[in-house]
Amino acid sequence: MNTVPETFGGAIIEPGAAEYEAARGSVLVSGSPAVVLRPTSVRDVQTGVTFAAEGGFELAVRGGGHGFPGFATNDGGVVIDLSELGDVEVIDKERHLVRIGGGATWGQVASALAPHGLAISSGDTKSVGVGGLTLGGGIGWKVRKYGLALDSLVAAQVVTAAGEGVRASAQENPELFWALRGGGGNFGIVTAFEFAAHPTTEVFHGKISFPATEAAGVLEGWADYVRNAPEELTSIVSFANPFAGGPKAPVEIHVVFDGDDAESAARAIDPIRHLGTVLDDDVALKPYGSVLEDGMTPPPGIRLVTRNALVETASVPEVMQILAEVGKSGQSPFIAVRSLGGAMARVPGDATAYAHRQAAVMVQATTIGPGPVVEAAGPALEAFWARLAPHVVGAYANFLTAKDEDVAAIYPTETYARLATAKRRYDPGNLFAGNYNVRP
Repeated sequence: MNTVPETFGGAIIEPGAAEYEAARGSVLVSGSPAVVLRPTSVRDVQTGVTFAAEGGFELAVRGGGHGFPGFATNDGGVVIDLSELGDVEVIDKERHLVRIGGGATWGQVASALAPHGLAISSGDTKSVGVGGLTLGGGIGWKVRKYGLALDSLVAAQVVTAAGEGVRASAQENPELFWALRGGGGNFGIVTAFEFAAHPTTEVFHGKISFPATEAAGVLEGWADYVRNAPEELTSIVSFANPFAGGPKAPVEIHVVFDGDDAESAARAIDPIRHLGTVLDDDVALKPYGSVLEDGMTPPPGIRLVTRNALVETASVPEVMQILAEVGKSGQSPFIAVRSLGGAMARVPGDATAYAHRQAAVMVQATTIGPGPVVEAAGPALEAFWARLAPHVVGAYANFLTAKDEDVAAIYPTETYARLATAKRRYDPGNLFAGNYNVRP
């Protein structure tokens, strides 16, 4: 292959190097890139992008590397690994502005901001990258009170396909700024994000469990309640966990109340406790950073397939009924349903490239196991999604495993058309194709 320019100041990791085995894949997918570049400056990123473009190489960009489809690696191409660009800095204490390097993880962010009493609405996992999660949306434990992660974004430093460094904000390159907020990695490499953080306290977090035999009533009651629950409360109900008994597994409702007032938390959470026979309740006051979980790396030979869809308010009862019925069967996937709405829904659907603002809940179904087990589950999964199809809309890009997933599910027609126009301007040759791709 062509030689990486001597001006590149970071690590150059090629096959045969001691670090290659650890550097070549992402968390869930192995790869065999021709070279992994680990830049230590924006100039290095520009050099890496130009090298890949001029050499005609497939390009992958890695932040945390947790993306289910494995977009953070490839075979025979170039990987730009941003892990050395992970600084987190409060740049304006009065406005709570925070500058975060494109290679930072949300665990790093939570740890860095905790001493300042600040937080940013993010995902669920410490080792997930700030970049991938934010560019795709950012649904997590603060979504109802503070919106998506991308809703707190105020500016981004971007290296484009032409190797140029540009700033995107509401005032500078506003169309690029719009596209970055939900359009994924289609438009360049974000080397730094600027967020408006919010003051935070400790939060009430934990799990309330109910018998599988009460699943239908618990699901119906949960869905009725969360629609009008306080915005400080975000919750996820999960059931049919194959590692806890499948159809006999308890129904678990995980909750976060964003605040440290015990009486307010009890008023918000107690209606969930009254949905059925409580088997376990470990809700307690915790630092926000401890709510984020450690990332999971499946053992060799274990595959994971996950898919999701969004549900608007009118369709929630039908969806909950279907989920309860499927959960009782021996062929059910592991099902989780997230409460949405609140601050996320108050942003107009065309304000960002993330368009599915009016969803009340998100349904996620996951199958995990050895390859033959996952393959055997395929027909039942297809039947499950076919049954849900009349009642759901769209999809959330960050919780999909298939690389060829229908991009139309992620981007409605008008959103896609606007993204394609931005793509023609910032990446006309589609160098940044390693994503749910918008073609120029």
